[in-house]
Amino acid sequence: MFGVFKPRINILGIDLAGEIEAVGKDVERFKEGDQVFGTPGMTFGAHAEYTCVPEDGVLTIKPANVAWEEVAPIFLGASTALFYLRGKGAIQAGHKILIYGASGAIGTYAVQLAKYFGAEVTGVCSTTNLEMVKSLGADKVIDYTQEDYTESGETYDLILDTVGKTSFSRCNKSLKHKGIFLPVVMDLTELVQIIWTSMRGGKKVKGGVAGESVEDLDFFKELIEAGKLKPVIDRCYPLEQTAEAFRYVEKGHKKGNVIITLEHSNKT
Repeated sequence: MFGVFKPRINILGIDLAGEIEAVGKDVERFKEGDQVFGTPGMTFGAHAEYTCVPEDGVLTIKPANVAWEEVAPIFLGASTALFYLRGKGAIQAGHKILIYGASGAIGTYAVQLAKYFGAEVTGVCSTTNLEMVKSLGADKVIDYTQEDYTESGETYDLILDTVGKTSFSRCNKSLKHKGIFLPVVMDLTELVQIIWTSMRGGKKVKGGVAGESVEDLDFFKELIEAGKLKPVIDRCYPLEQTAEAFRYVEKGHKKGNVIITLEHSNKT
């Protein structure tokens, strides 16, 4: 990432959970032995046995009611979903929202957060994931292999595309008069549409880059402890098989999250 002839960052990983091994002499917020979760941010480095995070970084104490594997992948997917739903979409109780890619790492959190905020949720996913998305709270599900949501006649206050598989022009007629299209995956077309629609009334395209905050992390912790937010775990791989985990993810068919653990394996 931003390297010229080779990767600038050699250890990937932007979500983490673990036990604090040591703290600096002036650290007051945490102590050795604390169980925490969060993100190292854009410095990455979570796909390692040890990493170093500043005291004011995005970390908080792990909820006691969930396992390491369940809490590790929370931040990136959930914070992205929250940024688009609450930050850009100004989601409100009673809103109708369609989530395209509802079975992925962002979509599974978006379904749960949208329901928490009181929205009526329609999830779009493949046949094999319909029941899973329903179990997360979706009011309706659409199998994109069998049905085109743009032909249903339904209109929505928000359409969140988590995977870059639809577009503003395609879903325009499915948006209400002041509806908002929220593309997580953006290219030049979306950037131009964001600027253009911001200068005129009616339907909008809104996007950006989610920030990192302890406040959001603590919000997710509260929801997890209340049983209102849970990750979907597809597979777990030991650290030695990180490359294989990436190969699986890059096939584009995973459900929710894939986890790297420090449970060592004889197979490397």
